[in-house]
Amino acid sequence: MAKAKTQYVCSDCGTSHTKWNGQCADCEAWNTLQEFNDGGGEASSGRFKGYAGASGIINASDVKLKAEERTNTGLTELDRVLGGGLVTGSVTLLGGDPGIGKSTLLTQCLANLSENHRTLYTTGEESLQQITLRARRLELPEKHLRLLAETRVEAILAHAEKEKPTIMVIDSIQTMYTEMLNSAPGAVAQVRESAARLVRYAKQTGCSIFLVGHVTKEGALAGPRVLEHMVDTVLYFEGEQGSRYRVIRAVKNRFGAVNELGVFAMGEKGLQNVKNPSAIFLSKHPEPVNGSVIMVTREGTRPMLVEAQALVDTSHMGNPRRVALGLEQNRLAMLLAVLHRHAGIAMFDQDVYINVVGGVRISETAADLPVLLAALSSFRDRPLPSDMVIFGEVGLAGEVRPVSNGEERLQEAAKHGFKRAIVPHANAPKKAIKNMRVDGVHRLHEAIDLLD
Repeated sequence: MAKAKTQYVCSDCGTSHTKWNGQCADCEAWNTLQEFNDGGGEASSGRFKGYAGASGIINASDVKLKAEERTNTGLTELDRVLGGGLVTGSVTLLGGDPGIGKSTLLTQCLANLSENHRTLYTTGEESLQQITLRARRLELPEKHLRLLAETRVEAILAHAEKEKPTIMVIDSIQTMYTEMLNSAPGAVAQVRESAARLVRYAKQTGCSIFLVGHVTKEGALAGPRVLEHMVDTVLYFEGEQGSRYRVIRAVKNRFGAVNELGVFAMGEKGLQNVKNPSAIFLSKHPEPVNGSVIMVTREGTRPMLVEAQALVDTSHMGNPRRVALGLEQNRLAMLLAVLHRHAGIAMFDQDVYINVVGGVRISETAADLPVLLAALSSFRDRPLPSDMVIFGEVGLAGEVRPVSNGEERLQEAAKHGFKRAIVPHANAPKKAIKNMRVDGVHRLHEAIDLLD
């Protein structure tokens, strides 16, 4: 065996260095180099031999394409996030907070698939009795659910060669290790090399693999960032503490749309699909309240109605607070500056709090106009109509810009009984929508005038 060599690997990008430095030379991150010993083995370091078949250069026109086969997981919301189902030979990384329901979700998924497919659930964190008890508590079919308690990658792959599963779960990747490295499970090198071997196995055999990943206290996936580059799909499982609702979000998907959203409700029988997410994100106020507005956002391929709430109160500090939950805080400060400059409404002496109901995170700019009008409603102590929806992007010049799929958003609002809408003028439908009045605006002050 070759002599062991000491290397330093960046935990962010996975780049190897021969000596320690304070800053990674590749991604320029500080204090991310970690020491590991390669054990004298031939670690793949992300280089997969035979990853795409025989080596050689050919013309793209000579490549033979195969039909993309997808397998339904039995959970429609998970299928939606995956892009329509599980692709043969794909590797999916699922991350989430402890206790959020990752193992429950995958146990349900594999139990449903085991009726018609060969499956293997590999656990490095729980005993086989714990998994069986969970399956029985959720009343899942367990006759064909195959289980394996193992953390050594070589042993897992040896069992997989004999079992030949078409879908396999690794729970979790941070507990796996390979004998080729001397570092402890969970170390940067171990996570990277273990994932590389599993990804290579998936591509060579066509087995679809789910990798469960731990997250840090900041909410990012633990381990080297290169782990997310290796896999085909990265999913985040999220939920507010104390809430029965769970949201699964795709942030990377080679086989479907990113930022797709799936919603589940945790019950006695496990995670249940929520077919109409708009209903759970809307508060049922008995009468109109100040600072509340309904906006139509779009998550992936689905329009969704979400309630945004604003509270504007006189500040007793020299530096008024700007707090945004579910929205980008810097964008809130920018929007308030636009409101002052182009509408003449100053809130420099006010604390402004914005919250998106249900714990949903809104990343698109369609929330600009509803956030401003909700803050104005609270500031003036004047409620907005309860049957009104609002969406639109606000520019620094005070213009209201159109957003994608405007008519589809309006149709979703009309389906839930809303009668009025304030939207960018370019998103106003050419044909009138039944039982809905749509006002298109060019400028921010036009939207404010419609509320007076």
